Amino acid sequence: MTENLDRVGRIKAEWARERPDLDIRPQGVIGRLHRLAGHLTEELTLVYRRYGLAEGEFDVLATLRRAGAPYERAAGELARFTMVTTGAVSKRIDRLERDGLVTRRVSASDGRGRVIALTAAGKDLIDRAFTEHIRNEQRLLAMLTDDQADELESLLTTWLAHFETDEA
Repeated sequence: MTENLDRVGRIKAEWARERPDLDIRPQGVIGRLHRLAGHLTEELTLVYRRYGLAEGEFDVLATLRRAGAPYERAAGELARFTMVTTGAVSKRIDRLERDGLVTRRVSASDGRGRVIALTAAGKDLIDRAFTEHIRNEQRLLAMLTDDQADELESLLTTWLAHFETDEA
């Protein structure tokens, strides 16, 4: 029976056999989402690496770029918009600044705060990388029909809303 199942299906079948007292249906969804997330991360980071970026660095540059001209945000905003700690953002900014992709300056409105801005080189790099990133996401999503992709987005939006608020 398990020869035609995927890896998660085989695991579910084994648990159903060993623990028939438990409803193991959630493993089908959670297990597949977990595995899919790993595969998607691998596929997405291939593009980032082509531009000399780690996933977090791409995220920082993209967050600055989508802020609109003058392509800058306060360091605290970057942490909130990228959903990582300020310490993690600081390490990313250090590298991006060292590579000439962002600048860091004291905030005019808060002398303790810092403002991070894209340089011309940073804007050029993220524009090129993001164009390829979107093509890559389109390629990955093309494995589903348009209707399937729309339905999946709706389901994931509903589910994610139970965990997150729309702050960013």
